[in-house]
Amino acid sequence: MKKVLLVLLAGAVSLASIGYPARANARVEVNIVLPRVVIAAPPEVVVIPGTYVYFAPDVEADIFFYHGYWYRPYRGYWYRAGGYNGPWVHIGPSRVPRVLLNIPPDFRHIPPGHQRVPYGQVKKHWRTWERERYWDRHEERERHREEKREHREERGRGRER
Repeated sequence: MKKVLLVLLAGAVSLASIGYPARANARVEVNIVLPRVVIAAPPEVVVIPGTYVYFAPDVEADIFFYHGYWYRPYRGYWYRAGGYNGPWVHIGPSRVPRVLLNIPPDFRHIPPGHQRVPYGQVKKHWRTWERERYWDRHEERERHREEKREHREERGRGRER
């Protein structure tokens, strides 16, 4: 039985290779021209609250820094680069970090107390900041400062009465 199957298989392969044209594989290519964004100098970035994703508030295009790479969404596709000026390479949906897909729509609104960070500092320290939860502690310190400020204002209003 095995021998008969092998003979049939060998015959089919030889007929396909000499007598019949090969079938073309259906292939769809999407060529999207990604508008070039030229950033003259390393941009300052701001961390998006509740994440360790950074964005450049002074850059018109949405570009994000996360885990050592720059990411850029454009027309439903995502691109990644090793530097803020590219070169940008298309990445499939499964390669986009989930945190980037869940960025709040108002991420460009910078809350009071959030500082702009020189890109060189982020590039140098992002691993340590994330490991040590630096921005979580920073946000907690800012909340504490705000509570103290409100408490002082309330005491001041109480004295005025």
